[in-house]
Amino acid sequence: MPYENEFAQYKPLRRIVENERVKNLLGSYKIQDSPEETNTLQIINTDELERTDWSPDWILAVDGSHAEVEVQNGYPGAEASYVTVASVLIDLAKTRELDQHRPVNPRDFRTIEQAESIDWALPGCNVVYEGETSAQESFRRSVFELFSNFRMSENGETLLETYEALLVYKPTTETQGCPYDDCPVKDGDYVRGRGCYNCRCSLKRKLYSTDALRVHERMNPAGTNGAIFAEVMQVLERVWIIHILRTLEAHQWLSSLRKLAIVLDGPLAVFGQPAWISEAIYHELSRLNGVIQKVTGQDLLMIGIEKSGVFLDHLFQIDRYKDGQSGRYPTGGIALLTDDYIKRCIIFSNSDRPYGRQTYFGRKLLYKTRSGAMLVATLPFFSEEHKELQTAKISQYPRLSDAVNLLDQLVSSRYPNALTPIVAAHAEAAIPLNLGKKVLEQLARELTGRS
Repeated sequence: MPYENEFAQYKPLRRIVENERVKNLLGSYKIQDSPEETNTLQIINTDELERTDWSPDWILAVDGSHAEVEVQNGYPGAEASYVTVASVLIDLAKTRELDQHRPVNPRDFRTIEQAESIDWALPGCNVVYEGETSAQESFRRSVFELFSNFRMSENGETLLETYEALLVYKPTTETQGCPYDDCPVKDGDYVRGRGCYNCRCSLKRKLYSTDALRVHERMNPAGTNGAIFAEVMQVLERVWIIHILRTLEAHQWLSSLRKLAIVLDGPLAVFGQPAWISEAIYHELSRLNGVIQKVTGQDLLMIGIEKSGVFLDHLFQIDRYKDGQSGRYPTGGIALLTDDYIKRCIIFSNSDRPYGRQTYFGRKLLYKTRSGAMLVATLPFFSEEHKELQTAKISQYPRLSDAVNLLDQLVSSRYPNALTPIVAAHAEAAIPLNLGKKVLEQLARELTGRS
């Protein structure tokens, strides 16, 4: 790494260019054939789907954000992360009504959205709570308190209770080490429990059910921890959706899902240390969907939307002609992806394990809306058949026709390839990188009693 204002010279670049090992490495990469030669992708058109007259009255959109700020507590590199997950309920029926009476009074238009959020501060490097002995212990406690402090309904279960319902699905064969490196128990295994409880060793130190997420294991004690804060945020987003569905079930409100669709920013997946919860979400979603079917006569409609990544890059790639012009991919075209196609054309792999087996609770599709927006969507698994990636059939995508029709309705004109509910949820969740950090740093100074 250079010193400040120290700039590289050309001598290392010449040495690298002339190095035979570098030349051999650069010449040994596997090169994919052109899309025209390899693209055996089967694309169906929306006209081929069984049409329905279903249209939702409500859209629930969920998005999260996190921002790291410096904490002035006297220790170098001390940081905290402000995590927020926003839920925006959009009255689509009222939106359609207002569209028929343009121009619309802005005051009336603002009434179509209702929003609420989960907001929390997580300690990072060199931030230690009173009564704790390390930043990692403080982080573990804060994650547990975060899940403990939120619930959708005043007399409903907490987010922690929802998480612990998912924890039941975690295989008992999966072992993890005790969060305390000096645990005197011989095997040092973490013993899973509910709530806050004591380690089985003689020291009886505190353990939390949320330790099973294993996010704390990647905490950097001497640097920034953006990666683990992002993992907490993604778990929160997805567990919050399950929490909403379980609360609707407990209050016998599932009939409201007849006219409601859920849209999540990002794929239906969980990555990193807490990836195990993806399979747990699949099992709970399958159970909930069975109840929803009995009440509403149809599957739950849930869609994950990816705003970036290699799948979207691939969609743009196969949309281009050889001369670079776009438009090769048909409007209204739906690409249903198999494991073979994903590994051969998008993410190279020779593994026998199906793509995303340990991280996804839904399967992807590529869609070019009738207005030309390019989208990568994920629809949930509700059965083992849906998870079978050796084939790609319409029946393996729950409510595919309703999903793509809805995507056509939700395309936003504000940004390219964007959906209105995701834009709305992001506006509620996103913390402006510059102004937001100044506000949050001022808050951190005030709370630590420093000017």
